[in-house]
Amino acid sequence: LVATRAPNGSWSRTAMSLPDNVSTNVAGTNPKTNEAFISVTGFLTPSSIWFADAARGTASQLKTLAPRFDASHAVVEQMEATSKDGTKIPYFIVHPKSMARDGANPTILYAYGGFNASMTPRYDPDVGKLWVEQGGVYVLANIRGGGEFGPAWHDAGLKTRRQVIYDDFAAVAEDLIAKKITSPRHLGIQGGSNGGLLMGVQFTQRPELWNAVDIQVPLLDMLRFEKIQAGASWVGEY
Repeated sequence: LVATRAPNGSWSRTAMSLPDNVSTNVAGTNPKTNEAFISVTGFLTPSSIWFADAARGTASQLKTLAPRFDASHAVVEQMEATSKDGTKIPYFIVHPKSMARDGANPTILYAYGGFNASMTPRYDPDVGKLWVEQGGVYVLANIRGGGEFGPAWHDAGLKTRRQVIYDDFAAVAEDLIAKKITSPRHLGIQGGSNGGLLMGVQFTQRPELWNAVDIQVPLLDMLRFEKIQAGASWVGEY
């Protein structure tokens, strides 16, 4: 957004022409002008640098990495699921433009849900080449425990409140199934480390929702985790 202050002290905002459903970051600014370099990356958008002129409200791409997969047949959307306590849980879905809502789409659902880590769109050539280009559906869930919506989003799932994180994840899966994007027969889930703990919980609490569970470098022993490697530093989280 470009924010402009009027002589009476009020502010107005206008949107800058950047792509939708991507991650943006200010890479550098000119302290003497309203110009900046913006880094842009997304599920279907290779990492690129844009030149932004806030005085004009314009942005244009300067350089981009070469694409590593064919993204021409895919599209990115953002949807919402309703968790057990009524909280709206956003998620990104990357799918073929021609996707049929018949419950038969092979789908991977990924999330992390911890340590204030924000899961935002990024260009992943492996996911793109091996899954999206082949017609698979890829979903990134912004469940609580992360930092996507500020400290309260993270704090909501700390310590003994952690079940809300797992409820959020299951709610996204249920929403995908209700919308007939996929079904338990065609749904797999993936997560590592703290996300591996997430996978372990989903594997035991809601096994009826998944046909494949990819548990990567998981933390699973929650009674003795503080004795495992850097576990003492995780006490504030768990």
